Amino acid sequence: MNYECFNKEILCYLPDRVIEPIRMIDYSILNNIEEIRLRVNRPPMVNISGKDFILTQKGLCLPHDYENYIVDNIIIISSSDMRRCFDKVSKSSAFVFAEDINKGFITLEGGHRVGISGKVVTNNGIVKQLKEISGLNFRIAREIIGCSENCINEIIRNSIDIYNTLIVSPPQCGKTTLLRDITRVISSGYKKIEFEGVKVGLIDERGEIAACINGVPQNNIGLRTDVLDCCPKAIGMLMLLRSMSPRVIITDELGDKHDIDAILQIHNAGVRIIATVHGYDLEELKTKPYIKDIIASNVFERVLILDTGFKRGVLKSVIKTMEELIG
Repeated sequence: MNYECFNKEILCYLPDRVIEPIRMIDYSILNNIEEIRLRVNRPPMVNISGKDFILTQKGLCLPHDYENYIVDNIIIISSSDMRRCFDKVSKSSAFVFAEDINKGFITLEGGHRVGISGKVVTNNGIVKQLKEISGLNFRIAREIIGCSENCINEIIRNSIDIYNTLIVSPPQCGKTTLLRDITRVISSGYKKIEFEGVKVGLIDERGEIAACINGVPQNNIGLRTDVLDCCPKAIGMLMLLRSMSPRVIITDELGDKHDIDAILQIHNAGVRIIATVHGYDLEELKTKPYIKDIIASNVFERVLILDTGFKRGVLKSVIKTMEELIG
């Protein structure tokens, strides 16, 4: 992301007292920012390449060095800072974004997401309102075109078909970035192996993959991709199956029984599936309710496990046989 885009898509939403200190950060470092977190009565924090730093008037410091800084250099986010920042993010029209806010985030131009924390008001177990905003987390979106090249040959079968694929990853290891690029490649085609591309149905329940604004994807998800934005996965998979004749359905973060039941229906209809799930390894997956059942059902033909190292979206291992899966 160039500085002009960073300024337009991120900086303009931040509290005034935070903008200038961030501008002081060297661009080579700034370009690796993953999150900017604001919390009332606490200093702003910046996550760079997976490591947290505190933002001061004079630049960045590590949390354990925080108490050594001169008081005048410390920035503390006030309630008024938070209100003004939230007004910027919601364009002073929180009711327009009420549905997104109740889900806990607002998507900005460029596909960036602002996570929201505060007081939750529920009714019969359903979130009705999120108020008294106490924290905002700016998650910086970065498309990495081509990041799936190290694994796409494990997903495309003989240049004409797709393996049912489960991607396993701990949080913040690049699975969503990887899944986005896989979607783009499968939808538009992959010239290196003469794969022409197929119709893709994408369920983007959290708005992170396509990052739609007013229904328009902000990210490159390919030529043949149809998106259901902010739709529950289980409902979305069956909607796409009935209405859009996809060859492949792609979704993020399988979890409950409804997701697994929908996967089985998709599989029985002959449609290919690519999905992700949180986990560190196969042994952990086998302890998770519902996930262990879908593994044992022989639906997935490939399981890609991502590395937990510094670089995002890197394959640690690939499981290709049922013997390995069950073993």
